Amino acid sequence: MTTRYVGIDFGEKRIGLAVGDDGGAIATPIGMIAAAGDDAGRVRDVILAAQSYAPDEWVVGLPLNMDGTEGPQARRVKIFAQLLGERTGQPVHLHDERLSSFEADQHMARTGLTHKQKKRRRDTLAAHAILQSFLDGQRRGS
Repeated sequence: MTTRYVGIDFGEKRIGLAVGDDGGAIATPIGMIAAAGDDAGRVRDVILAAQSYAPDEWVVGLPLNMDGTEGPQARRVKIFAQLLGERTGQPVHLHDERLSSFEADQHMARTGLTHKQKKRRRDTLAAHAILQSFLDGQRRGS
């Protein structure tokens, strides 16, 4: 049976989303939502934005420092992920997101997008990079 995942790049202002499954193992960016309100409201908004994709599991990017330690944002992401799991009753995977925004920026540097367009797409492309990295790891068995 194929498992469908929604990848999440959690930010203070915006939350990027991507979808993919372990059958095709290819992630697709699906959009960005404003990160308004408290964590419970953000969880609700993410669930609503993703419900048409019928996710079985969630992958949330964990922002680690380059030395692998956790900073304040990593703790916030863990709280968000815990609330998401409690609200959906589905598994939530935390996945190292180091360099995901860098990958998104590198991808957009090769496009003719304006700065404003790049800013809007950065979060969803970061979610794509997070989920694709997770799916690649699943395929390799790591």
